[in-house]
Amino acid sequence: MAERLPPLNAIRYFEAAARHLSLSRAAEELHVTHSAVSHQIKALEAWLGVALFRRQNRAVALTEAGQVYLRPVREAFDKLAEGSRQLRLREGGGALTVSAMPSFAALWLVPRLRRFREAHPDIDVRISADSKLVDFEREDVDLGIRLGRGHYPGLRVDYLLSGTMTPVCSPKLLEGPTPLRTPSDLRHHNLLVDYEWRSDFWTRHLTAAGIASESMPRVALSFNYSNLMVQAAIDGLGVALVPEALAADALAAGRLLRPFDFDLPTETNFYLVSPLTAANRPKVIAFRDWILAEAKAG
Repeated sequence: MAERLPPLNAIRYFEAAARHLSLSRAAEELHVTHSAVSHQIKALEAWLGVALFRRQNRAVALTEAGQVYLRPVREAFDKLAEGSRQLRLREGGGALTVSAMPSFAALWLVPRLRRFREAHPDIDVRISADSKLVDFEREDVDLGIRLGRGHYPGLRVDYLLSGTMTPVCSPKLLEGPTPLRTPSDLRHHNLLVDYEWRSDFWTRHLTAAGIASESMPRVALSFNYSNLMVQAAIDGLGVALVPEALAADALAAGRLLRPFDFDLPTETNFYLVSPLTAANRPKVIAFRDWILAEAKAG
């Protein structure tokens, strides 16, 4: 390839001189001397074996060969400029793709995105809601939000939110003939389960609360996404056990409450991850700074 290409610096000088039809003006644009432009063009003409310019008193004119050659040179420059523009857009702004579990996206991320858009209107955000683990090497994804232990080799990892599980229910479950006051009162209520998370969390929670296995309530409703389970809890269908972050907005609005203060710590938390090759892109930094601030604010 190197043997088939002409001197690339000479091509740049040729294009400027052809555009201005003046070696002096080309020299001013390129911040070099008139003789440097002349030398480079002569070197290009020698490499091509044709004359590109007709020299006149104070100007130059393209020869027929120069006119023919200018077309592909300009096309190549235009493609290079567009490719560079697209790359700068990709690195600095443009679309930012974030992968997240559907429930996390629906219950925590999307309700907060307005603030990111207000701060960064130039960055288009694409939310890829999927339960499967994204493969950064094969998929065009800039950032991922994962629930795990935080060990992701080859990725930049930032702690985001606690994965502690907390029981939540509608305020109406605190009323009636069997009000929910303590963990032992759960035996009178339906348990809601999300098998997007581990299905044994309720068993672990009830055991930790000292409720004997024979007294444990049965699971009445199960869902494959936590946002469905949270909505069922809001509607008074039972008690849900969810990561606190996913119930935060409903708790703040009073649509849900904690019937008692007995949480279940877990070995997993929410982490923001990104490939090392993308971690320092301006748009990735902007989103990371924003989401970490949002998580810290609660």
